[in-house]
Amino acid sequence: MSEAVSLTFPDGSVRQFAAGTTGRDVAESISKSLAKKALAIAISGTVRDLSDPVTEGTVEIVTRTDPRALELIRHDCAHVMAEAVQELWPGTQVTIGPVIDNGFYYDFAKSEPFTPEDLPKIEKRMKEIIQRNKPFTKEIWSRDKAKEVFASKGEKYKVELVDAIPEGQDLKIYYQGDWFDLCRGPHMASTGQIGTAFKLMKVAGAYWRGDSNNPMLTRIYGTAWAEQEDLDNYLHVLAEAEKRDHRRLGREMDLFHFQEEGPGVVFWHGKGWRMFQSLLSYMRRRLEGDYQEVNAPQVLDKSLWETSGHWGWYRDNMFKVTVAGEETDDERVFALKPMNCPGHIQIFKHGLKSYRELPIRLAEFGNVHRYEPSGALHGLMRVRGFTQDDAHIFCTDEQMAAECLKINDLILSVYEDFGFKEIVVKLSTRPEKRVGSDHLWDRAERVMMEVLKTIEEQSGGRIKTGILPGEGAFYGPKFEYTLKDAIGREWQCGTTQVDFNLPERFGAFYIDQNSEKTQPVMIHRAICGSLERFLGILIENFAGHMPLWVSPLQVVVATITSEADAYGQEVADALRDAGLHVETDFRNEKINYKVREHSVTKVPVIVVIGKKEAEERSVNIRRLGSQAQVPMSLAEAIASLTDEATAPDLKRRAEARKAKA
Repeated sequence: MSEAVSLTFPDGSVRQFAAGTTGRDVAESISKSLAKKALAIAISGTVRDLSDPVTEGTVEIVTRTDPRALELIRHDCAHVMAEAVQELWPGTQVTIGPVIDNGFYYDFAKSEPFTPEDLPKIEKRMKEIIQRNKPFTKEIWSRDKAKEVFASKGEKYKVELVDAIPEGQDLKIYYQGDWFDLCRGPHMASTGQIGTAFKLMKVAGAYWRGDSNNPMLTRIYGTAWAEQEDLDNYLHVLAEAEKRDHRRLGREMDLFHFQEEGPGVVFWHGKGWRMFQSLLSYMRRRLEGDYQEVNAPQVLDKSLWETSGHWGWYRDNMFKVTVAGEETDDERVFALKPMNCPGHIQIFKHGLKSYRELPIRLAEFGNVHRYEPSGALHGLMRVRGFTQDDAHIFCTDEQMAAECLKINDLILSVYEDFGFKEIVVKLSTRPEKRVGSDHLWDRAERVMMEVLKTIEEQSGGRIKTGILPGEGAFYGPKFEYTLKDAIGREWQCGTTQVDFNLPERFGAFYIDQNSEKTQPVMIHRAICGSLERFLGILIENFAGHMPLWVSPLQVVVATITSEADAYGQEVADALRDAGLHVETDFRNEKINYKVREHSVTKVPVIVVIGKKEAEERSVNIRRLGSQAQVPMSLAEAIASLTDEATAPDLKRRAEARKAKA
């Protein structure tokens, strides 16, 4: 007789079960109500079907409130969608249907592609299938049987998938009633457990196996959630995101554009470039006194990139440049720089450095170029050419923790100036493929773990922290800073990375207190990451309603009547003299028309002037998104608007000077 199986429960208790006991049996042994709620079982962290026999280890019953349930719901929803499609359009072939972020998709082979108009019909049938509440059951088939059955059904893609499964692996077939599919699993107990908090989102074309040489399939995307409230919130965020799309707002605000002749690079218009320069000036001010701003060449010989390791690790993402032709015999291979670090190493190495000079902090707002597939390009968020607010700190081993904390304070302060207060800092630890000895990694990870604890403690718990095992760079561990925007989306922006690789590869050293050559610690850090992407995030976060200190056009002076034009010009000149970006609108149009037009282009402040205001030498202030007009004297308006248009860092400087006086 087989031995009993020992299971350890979340409360630490250990119980014995007979061999062959299933996950469902375990749930029922705890309580009938738990068994009804159970979707799956997790053995030593691995989620499995309730019908599977349990094995020794820790055990958890996965219910709908468990975060792991979401993947099961989406996975099962994809299967139900495939069944619905084949019921509605017999002869359609199903291919693959994985779970993805926020949902799932399935690729279908059909003589006529699906259209968006088909989605409500599929959704309706899916709800009918869910209502049937058929159990998910699993069978193990031989390879020959699987190929024979799928071939007999005309499912040639499934036959190909069977052939791709390595020898020795089980071929699992999951049924939901009479319908079945090839699948790794796991699944919930029945279709009824999916619920109705799902929605099909869109259709798209997709090549089989992602290869353009293969047939084009139709992909149907869907989203699914544990509760209707979660689905409603997700759809609300999507709707808000569409309204806030920086590409649309960029057109409306006349900030930038993209075109085919320059794929993935930005054509900045006057207002957009002004906003870009405002961000750049702000970032420069934040570095004053601590960093040396440097500039490394755009084009460097490939030998330098070979030394750095980028040619081996990153070559497919680099733009290569060869110089050859009738007018030159120079056939060297060059590359546009994808990052600034090798150039900064050369600057550090130029001249002997003493330990007394460390830390040395080199910053560059460098233009970098990285090849991104055309399908991945997305406005300012994903480009091929961008400006990186990059810096590299060369320090001693003993200085590493203090420098990481100093970088952290700067990053958090910058984010707070832009209104981002919900920040998560995660430590990414050593990946499987890496350079450097375990001793170096142990030391760096230990220091960064201590820094991570300090970050959380100093913030009073406001800053959330976490660990990303195995997600570090190949050359060292790193911190990743993720901020949350106004509609709850998360954006990973800042990084702090410890590097063992480049100083060693390039032979960088300083002279220590014992007059010995010593390799410095090199810390990479970025705050915005890409200035272009950060501006895209800002535009979407504020929905184009930019804070006055960031806005490229801060005020429009609009007159109601031509009798006020002369005074309107005087007001505009006074505002400009105070340092504001101002335009005038003295057209012979109704004031409501002018207000609507400037509201579309997201002008933050409209100063409205009529005959009365001209006589009283006053103004009416109208804010973007508000119907109210606030009367002020001209002096009051200038004082109020200039204060609002002053960047937070400049306000802090002024307050510090005032406190010293």
